[in-house]
Amino acid sequence: MKTNKFKLLAVIGFGLSLSSFIDPAAITLKVQSVAANLQAPTAMAFPGNGRVWITEQTGKIRVMKNGKLSEVPLLDLGNQMPKLNNGYEERGLLGIALHPKFKTNKKFYVFYSVPSYGKFNHKDVIAEYKLAANEEKVEENSEKIIITADKPDGNHNGGSVQFGPDGYLYISFGDGGGQGDKHGETGNGQNLNTLLGKILRVDINTDSAYRIPKDNPFVGKQGTRGEIWAYGFRNPYRMSFDKTSGQLFVGDVGQDTWEEVDIIKKGGNYGWRLVEGNHCYNPATGCDIKGIIKPIAEYNHREGVSITGGYVYNGKSIPVLKGKYFFADWTGPAFYLKKIGSSWQRGRVIFKNLPEGMKVTGFAEDSMGELYMLTNPDTGPGNKQGNVYKIIKS
Repeated sequence: MKTNKFKLLAVIGFGLSLSSFIDPAAITLKVQSVAANLQAPTAMAFPGNGRVWITEQTGKIRVMKNGKLSEVPLLDLGNQMPKLNNGYEERGLLGIALHPKFKTNKKFYVFYSVPSYGKFNHKDVIAEYKLAANEEKVEENSEKIIITADKPDGNHNGGSVQFGPDGYLYISFGDGGGQGDKHGETGNGQNLNTLLGKILRVDINTDSAYRIPKDNPFVGKQGTRGEIWAYGFRNPYRMSFDKTSGQLFVGDVGQDTWEEVDIIKKGGNYGWRLVEGNHCYNPATGCDIKGIIKPIAEYNHREGVSITGGYVYNGKSIPVLKGKYFFADWTGPAFYLKKIGSSWQRGRVIFKNLPEGMKVTGFAEDSMGELYMLTNPDTGPGNKQGNVYKIIKS
């Protein structure tokens, strides 16, 4: 005991407070089912007038109006996508975002997979669509391809599309798949001449596919892609903007041992494949971490195996969660991050009534700042037992 105590005091002497070693108390919450019998739900959008859109990995946008789920999809991209595995599968319809001026222009954006050829497994597509005048279906021939990226493997696709407070569209792309980002000499995550392993920022308010904002960090630099906002990611599957601070939070899925949460800064390098979380990966020791931005939190694979990034809670119905970043692991454990001083501390979230064995496939935030959790009982889209739960106080 003396040895442990003296070690702790020695560390405190280097500027860390005792609170750095104490996990915040667990928060107990409940969930309320709002939609069931879904085929691997991945994301949600809230277009108003009592409607909710839910994307299914198999390609459909399902419409729920006043609590009732319609059998007729708003859009079905299934015929455009590659044949998905019923078991483990990361491709498909993965993300959706409404245009900031959706109420007037009726435009929205989706992230989905299509077949590719040659050495590639598939291609990920971000496309714009527009609602028809009656708002019951998509306007015919309204698809506008914004950006695409060929992927060498079927996994690590990223899949998130979000509009920032600046009105630009942010897109998360994974490193292209496979183990260890073995793409080229440095991996796709560190290669500034590819879109893979990046967070992108583009202006879609143009007649062309998109414009690159002039203040993007790599505009005009030789051998780089101007669309890049930040780099060094493995699989940034889910990201979100905090409505209060405007900060962009990303959950980046780890390789063998560590899962991480990052706050994204303009031009930032988040380290993959040099590091996994705060730890050297390639090389396994002695990696050069100069200039790499560290995650605000990480957890070991003893607690989970694949992070599903969430949202900072800005609603009113759960005061205990206010201002905290809520997220989960794909295998089920849920967490929150609370900022204490200059550091973020991680606590557990315990749900009283969530069925066991649920895989957490995504989160969503409505116009009031309330949060929703999307689940799938299996590892892939080969079932129709997915659920959407609203998170409520205990």
